[in-house]
Amino acid sequence: MAHAHNDHSEIQILPPDKAKIRKIWMTTLYLGLATGIEFIAAFTMSAGPVKTILFVLLTFFKTFYIVGEFMHLKYEVKMLIWSIVMPVTFICWFIGAMLTEGHSVEVLRDWVQTWYTNMIQK
Repeated sequence: MAHAHNDHSEIQILPPDKAKIRKIWMTTLYLGLATGIEFIAAFTMSAGPVKTILFVLLTFFKTFYIVGEFMHLKYEVKMLIWSIVMPVTFICWFIGAMLTEGHSVEVLRDWVQTWYTNMIQK
């Protein structure tokens, strides 16, 4: 049984959307520049807190930019964005606070141990 459909659909090629193409190139440029700065810093700066902070900040920039652009979160409702950004911020703060507190406890323990050792030797 033959079908009587003669639906000849053709593929339409739309003219390129220059605004979208420009946005893609700008996204590539921003992420490429951030990666280039990280690459240069990796081989020219000595290890230390400035290098670490630079890497963390550039990583956060690239993360939020990628999430905003490629997951289209930038175009969502502001409360949705804040409901994602604020917990991430608090988790990062919590990790930093715990690392700082842990270091303080270690320093205090070393000081108490030194003080106690000096008291016993007297």
